[in-house]
Amino acid sequence: MSQLKDELISKLNNKTAKLGVVGLGYVGLPLAVEKAKAGYDVIGFDVQDKKVKMVNEGHNYIGDVVDTDLAKLVKEGKLKATTDFSFVKDVDTVSISVPTPLDVYKQPDLSYVVNSTKSVAKYIHRGMLIVLESTTYPGTTEEVLKPILEESGLKCGKDFFLAFSPERVDPGNKKYKTKNTPKVVGGCTPECTEVAATLYRSVLQNDVFPVSSPAIAEMEKILENTFRNINIGLINEMAVLCNRMNIDIWEVIEAAKTKPYGFMPFYPGPGLGGHCIPLDPFYLSWKAKEYDFHTKLIEASGDINDSMPSFVVDNAMKLLNKYEKKAMNGAKVLLLGVAYKNDIDDMRESPALKVIEHLEANGADLMINDPFIPKFKHKDKEYNTVDWKEVIDDSDIVIITTNHSCYDYEEIVKRAKLVYDTRNATKDVKNNRNKIHKL
Repeated sequence: MSQLKDELISKLNNKTAKLGVVGLGYVGLPLAVEKAKAGYDVIGFDVQDKKVKMVNEGHNYIGDVVDTDLAKLVKEGKLKATTDFSFVKDVDTVSISVPTPLDVYKQPDLSYVVNSTKSVAKYIHRGMLIVLESTTYPGTTEEVLKPILEESGLKCGKDFFLAFSPERVDPGNKKYKTKNTPKVVGGCTPECTEVAATLYRSVLQNDVFPVSSPAIAEMEKILENTFRNINIGLINEMAVLCNRMNIDIWEVIEAAKTKPYGFMPFYPGPGLGGHCIPLDPFYLSWKAKEYDFHTKLIEASGDINDSMPSFVVDNAMKLLNKYEKKAMNGAKVLLLGVAYKNDIDDMRESPALKVIEHLEANGADLMINDPFIPKFKHKDKEYNTVDWKEVIDDSDIVIITTNHSCYDYEEIVKRAKLVYDTRNATKDVKNNRNKIHKL
């Protein structure tokens, strides 16, 4: 195996290795672009014809990828995409970056990972490195991927290298991108770790942190997101309590932030969104049951965060009744923001979608605006967003669910009858503050 290791490391160091990336979404496409920018020839694999066609035409569809970078790499032949997995036989490394959703029972759905691994296993060859990047429960790499890949007759640690390296993608983050975010790598053997670390060190700006096993790397990723989930759950519970006590939670947080040690600020909101933080802790909860362990704190924070959309709509109903003398049924509600966080077009698991469901269930005459998402589909229903400037004067209440920086909050507050701000987006508005009511 050391000869295979040395050969692959040599190819990685001189950039003659050909790299494959399975899954061309929010994680995979930025990763493929960075690998190509580092000097490698890269093949992207995806089951969606639309994505493959767009990549091959040099048309970008991911916010964290620079349009000109993608177009240049495709034109130069450094990056191409295909739905044909037989080309796996031509690559030296494969990174698997596919979705890992939860099913309706909040149990892990590894179908994308399993199907991708089976497709790779058909064309695996000696000396190949396979790295799983999709967030999952501890044990997935060795318990799920390894047996599938070894059905080829090749043995992990002897004929091929296998590792886990969790993605760390924060859509819309202006400072940290794929290129400059540190990478954790855990291989099934020390040689697997060494080869995978060599790959990422040749692509990324920051150093790679090797760990002793894939399970350590898998658990590390779950810890990152569970930490955020629980702390957001705590601050959401504090926000509900502060609401009852007529205390401004946002001012409380600003005061607490002045402590130079022992406190890290988290912020409340209408719920949790994105593919990772609302979902990943449930992977750990599911796996923990295998060891007769109940993750009470994780599940409690999940319940709190899941309850926030309902809390938002209940508060909106009370505000309408108190200040406009109206019921929610038939009220004209303008909702600002569908994306799960500001300044992106990503609406995966967005709490705004659940707020929409609750508003419609209570008979609201709903109008929606999101400058990043002009139209969308949710639960088989099509939505078209409106120009908020054309409808705000007729609205009975404006609910801010996403704090996009492009919104003119001064004008919004000036023209609206009533504003319910769930993101503290109006903190800098100086006039008409009597109209503003916060989470």
